[in-house]
Amino acid sequence: MEIRVLRRVLQKNDDAATENRLWFDERHVTCINLLGGAGSGKTAILEAVLPIFRGELRAAVLEGDLATTRDAERIARLDVPVIQLLTDGGCHLTATHVQRALDELPAGIDLLIIENVGNPICPANFDLGEHLRISALSVSEGDDKPSKYPLLFRDAALTLITKCDLLPFVPFDMAQARRDLLRVNPAMRILETSARSGKGVDELATWIMKHALSLGAL
Repeated sequence: MEIRVLRRVLQKNDDAATENRLWFDERHVTCINLLGGAGSGKTAILEAVLPIFRGELRAAVLEGDLATTRDAERIARLDVPVIQLLTDGGCHLTATHVQRALDELPAGIDLLIIENVGNPICPANFDLGEHLRISALSVSEGDDKPSKYPLLFRDAALTLITKCDLLPFVPFDMAQARRDLLRVNPAMRILETSARSGKGVDELATWIMKHALSLGAL
C-alpha cells in the first residue's frame, strides 16, 4: 500500500524564512516586518522615522507591492537604500520574495524594514524571517479592526495607531481599540502616531533603535 505524506502547506515558506533569519543573524542585521491594510499609513510613517536614524543606524527597506514602485520611490527620495518587491497581483510577500532580494542589499546595514503588501489578512500568515513585527492601524480604518482581523496583531511586538491627527474627524474609539488590541496580544506595545504632526515618531524611532541595537549585538 502506498503511504501518502502531506507536508505542511507553508513548509517551503517556513524553510526560506529560517534561512533568511540565519542570513540576518550572521550579518547582525535586525529585520522588521511592517504590516497593515492598504492606506494604513505605513509608508508615511517610514518617511517620518527613517531620517532620524541617520548617524545612528544604517537602514534599508524592502517595499512590497502588487504592481507599482510608487512607495519605493518615496523611500528613495530619503536617500535610503530600497528594493521593490512586486508580487504581480499576489496579496502578500513570502520569505522567498525576501530571499531573492538579500544579495542586492548594500553591505554593512544594521536594520532592514520590510513594508509588506497593504492587506490586513494574508501577510500575517507568512513568516519572512523577521525578528520583529510592527502592525499599523489607522484611525480612518475604524476601531473594530483588531476584532475583525486579530491575526494582524497577534504576533506584533508593537502596534501603531496611525493618522491620529484625523481623530477629530472620524468615529474612532481609542479606548475600545486599545482594549481589543491587548485582548488579542497582551504583550504588545501600542503607540499613537501621526506622520503629519510628528506625534509618536520620536518614540517609534527610539523603540526601533533600542531593539535593533540589542538584536544586532547578538
